[in-house]
Amino acid sequence: MSNKSQPPAVPEDLSTAPQAVSDGSDSGHEDAADSGANTPLTESSAGGKTTLEERAARMEALRAKMRDSTAANRKDLIEEHNKAKFNVKAAARLEKQRRLAETLRESMDADERGEDMERKKNWEYSIEENDEWEKRKARKERRADFQFHDDAHAARRKYKKDLDLIKPDLAAYQAQKEAAIGQGSAIQAFSSGSSSNAVTASEQLYRDANTLLYGDNKPSEEAIDRVVGKLNQDIDKRSKFSRKRNNEEEGDITYINERNRVFNKKIARFYDKYTAETRASFERGTAL
Repeated sequence: MSNKSQPPAVPEDLSTAPQAVSDGSDSGHEDAADSGANTPLTESSAGGKTTLEERAARMEALRAKMRDSTAANRKDLIEEHNKAKFNVKAAARLEKQRRLAETLRESMDADERGEDMERKKNWEYSIEENDEWEKRKARKERRADFQFHDDAHAARRKYKKDLDLIKPDLAAYQAQKEAAIGQGSAIQAFSSGSSSNAVTASEQLYRDANTLLYGDNKPSEEAIDRVVGKLNQDIDKRSKFSRKRNNEEEGDITYINERNRVFNKKIARFYDKYTAETRASFERGTAL
């Protein structure tokens, strides 16, 4: 029973600690042991872990970033809210008011100096700009005239309106021009003695009433579809057109002006029940 309570014997070869072979290893172990004794036992930076101070610093940095992002978001929100107040229409209205105020201020300054504001302003335009402005005013006045004068005037208005919808193909014209000029220059280079071919090449591009070239133009499929679509649109519009006539639901027109229409309406309100049979007899032709 006494043998069980005694600890087991340690072998002699395992009782002694192994000795270090390399020089200076003992001092290294001793320094590590001494430094380990002075360092807190919770965490160590040598093992890849951060200390409590480093964790606190990182947490404070994250909180600072969070505060900065919150402030930036609030600032952006306020800016967007202010921009929403001044929308495009408000900005245009303010710009128009600003220009009007500047114009009035310049006009008042010119009146104080005894200058003609319109004359001074017109000096800023060139002759070409003035001619273009006069043409635009005349064109606007012609288009504002919706009255029917004659068939030629109506046809011209329709033609001008169609020209606004059908735009010229400048790319195709430029390609045709380059092809004609290139063909003419090539002909002149190879046969400089005769210029008839060069003239023919230029006539293919710039034709007049005396040219003998005709029927050789081949429009593209897009141009054909555009013309066909325009014709179909005109046909559909013409079929659906119905001029609105005032008081069309009233039936026969028995008045000559607005005052007479109101008077006839009042008379009919009181006497139609007595004259309905007589008027029907007149319409049937059976009245005595």
